[in-house]
Amino acid sequence: MEEHCSDGKAVKYYRLSEVEEHNSFKSTWIIINHKVYDVTKFLEEHPGGEEVLREQAGGDATESFEDVGHSTDAREMSKGMMIGELHPDDRQKIGKPPESLVTTVHETTSSTP
Repeated sequence: MEEHCSDGKAVKYYRLSEVEEHNSFKSTWIIINHKVYDVTKFLEEHPGGEEVLREQAGGDATESFEDVGHSTDAREMSKGMMIGELHPDDRQKIGKPPESLVTTVHETTSSTP
């Protein structure tokens, strides 16, 4: 599916199921901030080691990417690997659940007769 941005460039959208299929050495895709990246050719060059990227293969790497604190240069380099964006309908399937969801545990007391 393609749509055009206000600047006239086409945006390629990928479904989450498509991204999940690219989790091998032959084809490694990751999602960062709803953008899809093909990092296959970058695996051996990644300064943190290829296993770091392989752990995220086919899924959302946003939290890991941000936690590491990548440099401006690394962020610029990543733009060359971007192949599209995660389809808007699949964006709610990844990421953190809303903070309004709270799990409550109720303690039960039992009395022995």
